[in-house]
Amino acid sequence: MLGLAWKFIKFDRAKSFGIITAIVISVFLIGQQLSLLFFLMGLMGNLVNNAPIEKDEIWIIESQSKNVNSINMIDQRSVQEIASLPGISRTIPVILAPAQATFLDGKTAAITLVGTPAPEFLMGPIQSRIDSGSIKDLMQPYSVSAEYFNARSWETDLYLNKPIEINGKSAKVSVITKNAQAFGASFMYSNLENARFFGNFPTNKVSLIIGKLNAQGDKETVINMINNNFPNLRAWDANKLKSSTVKEILISSNMGMSFGTLVVFAMISGFFIIGLTLYSSALDRIKDYGTLKAIGAKNKFVNRLIIAQAFLYATIGYVLAMLLIYGFKFGVEKSGLNINVSLPFALFLLFVTMLISIGGSLFAVRKISKLEPASVF
Repeated sequence: MLGLAWKFIKFDRAKSFGIITAIVISVFLIGQQLSLLFFLMGLMGNLVNNAPIEKDEIWIIESQSKNVNSINMIDQRSVQEIASLPGISRTIPVILAPAQATFLDGKTAAITLVGTPAPEFLMGPIQSRIDSGSIKDLMQPYSVSAEYFNARSWETDLYLNKPIEINGKSAKVSVITKNAQAFGASFMYSNLENARFFGNFPTNKVSLIIGKLNAQGDKETVINMINNNFPNLRAWDANKLKSSTVKEILISSNMGMSFGTLVVFAMISGFFIIGLTLYSSALDRIKDYGTLKAIGAKNKFVNRLIIAQAFLYATIGYVLAMLLIYGFKFGVEKSGLNINVSLPFALFLLFVTMLISIGGSLFAVRKISKLEPASVF
């Protein structure tokens, strides 16, 4: 069947080329837009992704926000109050302070200082996202981290011990991270004291509290206890807070709608372009299909022949589209766009390719099914 389908494909090369081109464009656009969306969603949740999250942790923020990137200050006394609860072994304060970094060439950048007590650095950055230096270097006075991929947008060079200013105060880059970017202002990690100093953060306030559970503490029970007894606070599982953050940003920015619309239109346009081209191709070869029926071929056989052609078109188009997607991935890698083409994502694109190609072939199937053999003679 596939051999016969391949002969039909080679017979009309112009239309075959058009169908394959339509598949490649549709699948590449779908893959490109979805991979960019997933990358941006990763940036939205990078405050959590960059931290060495453990199962015995809960994150506590003020109750009004569901976006960890945009939270109000909470009272320092809450750190001790939460620590006294049953199920909690200790609490760790975290500071997230907006600031402005100034470089030697006079260029400036909006940053977010992320400060946690040394030497644990429970907000990260994790070791896999450190390009140069050691996280222990952030224990030094006036030390901060900087993101490797931000150097281009900042139009400056980044190197270890580079002197900078943060809010007019002298600092130095002691750690360079890689793939620890933020959605919006760039992250600069440091210890709690440095972040408070550079960010002009009030001594009686913190941004976030990390609670460590003891052996008897059940995460859901402790979370519900905090939420019920502290109306100005809300406790989260860190990964659920990340999901909430991504959802809030997608809704408030309409980003999900924009990317989703592009993907849907790429699927619809591919479906109809492929379907109408296959339909036109079937009309051009209607005598061939009529002859097959006249010599005894049943509708089932002819329909399978058309679907086999669509399958071959989809296979060729998918392979070419994936080559383009991988080319796009490696092409933008050096600019900091870390596109992840995972196996589930590749399989999803294969399913979409088969859907629009085989689904589009149903236009031709419907036409040929109604064909009377005698009408072509």
